[in-house]
Amino acid sequence: MQNFPLDLDQVRMLMHQHHISPTQQRVEIARVLFARPQHLSAEQVFSLVNEEVALVSKATVYNTLGLFARKGLIREVIVDPTKVFYDPTIVPHHHFYNVDTGTLVDIPADAVDIGKLPRLPANTVAAGVEVIIRVRETAAAEKK
Repeated sequence: MQNFPLDLDQVRMLMHQHHISPTQQRVEIARVLFARPQHLSAEQVFSLVNEEVALVSKATVYNTLGLFARKGLIREVIVDPTKVFYDPTIVPHHHFYNVDTGTLVDIPADAVDIGKLPRLPANTVAAGVEVIIRVRETAAAEKK
């Protein structure tokens, strides 16, 4: 696991390692993401980056998060078609997603036994397996 928080020099070095030019706006976005192990939506990143002074546009946040995910700096966790989280912990792991609270919690990779995978399509290799276990609050589940 990565050590959190990362200071600005560590953020810049990590960006260089992933072949990302460390512009001021990208560094600010990465600083927010790597403040602690967390799962943030693009809207949350936008709010946190611009808490004191509006420095970064919403489009820049979305574009930068997409770049970071493509370059492997962060993981994009899609819990449903309308909800995406950005995760700075890139080592293999899984998640619990609470559908009532909208929170995402890490599960260590070795806590889930995947078992046998189906035969892969021709000319492909497995790039990874991610498990998202959707949970509900007990009281909410009892009402259903």
